[in-house]
Amino acid sequence: MSNLWSENHPRNFWQCQQDFSANIWEDIIAKSFPLLELNTNQRDVDTILALTLGEARFGADHWTFSLPKRVYYLLKPIIPRGITRPLRRIYHHAAKKDINTQWLIEPRYVNFLWNIMANLLLLVPGQEIFIKSLWRQNYRYALALTHDIETHIGQGFIRAVADLEEGLGFRSSFNFVPKDYRIDMNLVDELQRRGFEVGIHGLKHDGKLFNSRPKFERSALEINQYLKHIGAVGFRSPLTQRNPEWMQSLEIEYDLSFFDSDPFEPIPGGTMSIWPFRLGHFIELPYTLVQDYTLTDVLKEGTPRLWFKKVEFIRQHCGMALLNSHPDYLKDKFRFKIYAEFLQTMQQQGGYWHALPCEIAQWWRQRANSEFLSKVSLDNGAIYITPQSNSPAPMTHLISTLPS
Repeated sequence: MSNLWSENHPRNFWQCQQDFSANIWEDIIAKSFPLLELNTNQRDVDTILALTLGEARFGADHWTFSLPKRVYYLLKPIIPRGITRPLRRIYHHAAKKDINTQWLIEPRYVNFLWNIMANLLLLVPGQEIFIKSLWRQNYRYALALTHDIETHIGQGFIRAVADLEEGLGFRSSFNFVPKDYRIDMNLVDELQRRGFEVGIHGLKHDGKLFNSRPKFERSALEINQYLKHIGAVGFRSPLTQRNPEWMQSLEIEYDLSFFDSDPFEPIPGGTMSIWPFRLGHFIELPYTLVQDYTLTDVLKEGTPRLWFKKVEFIRQHCGMALLNSHPDYLKDKFRFKIYAEFLQTMQQQGGYWHALPCEIAQWWRQRANSEFLSKVSLDNGAIYITPQSNSPAPMTHLISTLPS
């Protein structure tokens, strides 16, 4: 399946205006490879991309639910919630010990790409390179807000969430589960008129979407019909259950089912990437901030501090802060207060490109044609990114370890 990620070669990520030969790229990628800490001696790009973005480091059966998990989701509808929540906390505590996953911050792929740039800079006169700016209008990083609506109760709280966001100048996407409740099309139309986005969140929130390839292909046909019905171009799988090869049957422009690092999901793991990337025919927008339920109910956090901690890492590395929260949970005043505090603080800080997922996916797909350029330069162990047009103050990224 390496061809699904082949377009994410570091050359395509950086989009340098200077021309570097294939041999130079191969040599520099090999030099930066140890930062990934992968259990392989193969340093070719296809292998690296499969092990990182493709999560192949977790093994061939990574995308398949184990038998206990299948039994759990089969019985979940009849298990009292007071029992399911402790079970999830026990599972999540064990999942954090996976040696292939670093969390809250997974820096390896990030450091790998930045180290490649550092090595390139050492090769050029003046140690400066022009690249296509990572984000529209040369913003330092991106911010996207998404929501999954798991039940009709959550659907009934969407307006309250949208009102909060709109009042602070934000817009988000809302993803619906069409066969678990009747989608309120008046609400869908209203959200779109107000500048929000809608998407599809599977067919049923039951953990069975990927039970078999034939079943998935039949479901994909229905999902594609629902996408057209509500005018959506984005998708997130229920429970972030996923299979990148099977998902090529979805007629979408972008997907939200993957994440950079999350040991708490039914299929834990992560792509290591805090940026969008191409996954076959669509753009993948991995969520990079811990989900709201995990924050409050699993980790027992009472503030958005972990969101802010991760945002700072993303800001430093010019990535994408993408949050997934749930109106089903936000209807609780305690959780709603945490989300509101996060938005209020982000509004005050600024410095990011806030966009809908569809806008970020479109930008990433068309970035090569952009007129926005940034100068990347190396000076005394620091990489400076200087926008070459009217924009905020120059952005700086520090590399902790430079090649000798």
